[in-house]
Amino acid sequence: MQTIIQNLVFGLFVGSIYGIGALGLSLVFGVLKLLNVAHGEFVMIGAYACYWIFVGLGIDPFLSLVIVLPLMFGLGLIFNTLLFEPLTRLETETKIRNSLLVSFGLGLVLQNGAQLWWTGDERSVQTSYAGLGFNIGGVVFPYTRLATFALTLIAIFALWFLLQHTRLGKAIRATAEDWEAATQAGINIRWIYLVTFGLGVACAGIAGVLLAVTFGFQPNIGFVWTLKALIVVVLAGTGSVFGAFPAGLLLGLAEAVSGLTIGADYREVVGLLLFLTVLLVRPQGLFGKE
Repeated sequence: MQTIIQNLVFGLFVGSIYGIGALGLSLVFGVLKLLNVAHGEFVMIGAYACYWIFVGLGIDPFLSLVIVLPLMFGLGLIFNTLLFEPLTRLETETKIRNSLLVSFGLGLVLQNGAQLWWTGDERSVQTSYAGLGFNIGGVVFPYTRLATFALTLIAIFALWFLLQHTRLGKAIRATAEDWEAATQAGINIRWIYLVTFGLGVACAGIAGVLLAVTFGFQPNIGFVWTLKALIVVVLAGTGSVFGAFPAGLLLGLAEAVSGLTIGADYREVVGLLLFLTVLLVRPQGLFGKE
């Protein structure tokens, strides 16, 4: 029983990282109607940024978010301006198709650039408190995993507050609902698109930092994390930004259960089966609208 509970707890911790990573992808798709399959590469860059800040400056990985967040936000502004902004003028179907092609190429460039600059060696951030934690009834709660879970909740709340209780957030929601009506209301949708893409990449950066603290990473992890984010977005529903977090937790739990029942080698298969089942039974997702 302790083994089962321990695996479920770790599944929740991992699922929280899935959730915050997928949140950025869901936000970008919901507002810009762009499908960014280079999202996992942004997670990878966030992990490397955390690693080099920790190694080079000696800054705690969690505190490095103060540097990584604006860095990733700025990176999102640059790539949106150079690559994705021209796509926002297209019709929705053409926009999605072209964004797939552009972001796929971007992902290859980022992955190979990281391989060239940082080699393919696996890296991780090892802090002095790694491995420490407390025990409740035989179930271990590592401090690093608890901190990652707490930070994902803080990030989710901060984004929720931004979208629900600020002028910028209301403009983003209005643009997502109807960009033409938003334009007629005086909203600068090009600026909204720019900021929203930056926020999406910043969420990927948060996931990257938490990944660096809890797992090893390499330049080629982008595809796996893009796939995880896509599964979570489908589980949540493409119109449900904040459904991404509970959907991420669900995916983490499903992988934990599969590791206990059919073996860790089939974790990815379980996620894909869950993905296909939701598409067939409830295409709008678990939290999406009809």
